[in-house]
Amino acid sequence: MKVGYCAIVGKPNVGKSTLINSLIGAKVSIVSQKPGTTRMRILGVKTIKDVAQIVFLDTPGIARASDALSEVMLQSAKLSLEEADVIVFLIDASEGWQSSDENIFNRYIKPLKKPTIIALNKIDLLGKVDKALPIVEELSQKLRSVEFVPISASKGFNLDRLLDSIISKLKEGEPLFEPEMTTDLPARIFFAEIIREKVLQKVHQEIPQGIAIVVENISPGKVDKQMLVISAKIIVEKESHKPIVIGKGGQKLKAIGELARKELELITGKKVFLELWVEVKPGWKDRPEFVKHFGYGL
Repeated sequence: MKVGYCAIVGKPNVGKSTLINSLIGAKVSIVSQKPGTTRMRILGVKTIKDVAQIVFLDTPGIARASDALSEVMLQSAKLSLEEADVIVFLIDASEGWQSSDENIFNRYIKPLKKPTIIALNKIDLLGKVDKALPIVEELSQKLRSVEFVPISASKGFNLDRLLDSIISKLKEGEPLFEPEMTTDLPARIFFAEIIREKVLQKVHQEIPQGIAIVVENISPGKVDKQMLVISAKIIVEKESHKPIVIGKGGQKLKAIGELARKELELITGKKVFLELWVEVKPGWKDRPEFVKHFGYGL
């Protein structure tokens, strides 16, 4: 088999998590329209029987660090690049090659001299694939040793070609994980991420990225042993954010809990009783001890 690690990197909000979920065929990373959604390195495993096992590393978007949380996110992305056998650099085809893309490529990818594929995502937003040709031609002149693959992660367009390209750049070896495995995230962290995704869906632009989730307890039900009881805290940075998450009469918190519970039941195959409450931790993103405690440490 072909075996190895593939890091998917790029700016915030270019579709890295959507791509890794689509490639694996299972949800291993939460998705949101808000930049900075992915905060840690997410490992996802794609096993193609007798052909390949690709260990994808979904990384936080590469951006300038401004606090303890964003510093950990940047270091996580850099670590994934160092560990990778192949790099997929994702750019937004509808925006074209930006100076920020060039900076990431020259600063973090080019010095590693690893096999690299530039995937031009959101190709569907251009209307026709051939509209990406000018971008490819321009980049081909600048980056002669790089392969280009136009894709749409959300529509599944050209992902087979991207997979074939990744596999061709891997070496032969023994599988690193059991074939049925899709992610190495502990249940407590994965459940927290699912809840955070639903918070981001419901609070829209009202709260900045100062949300964290801590799952305090996972246990069987006292009466129904097949039920999972999950207790979790939604952490916010400011006292004024607390009523926004809770909503009038607790309606927003209830809606968040309902969305999260339904998805957790799909994931676990069990009935779930989800307890949520909101707690304020002022300026937690600037405090390394909180960043680590909330699951974002390296």
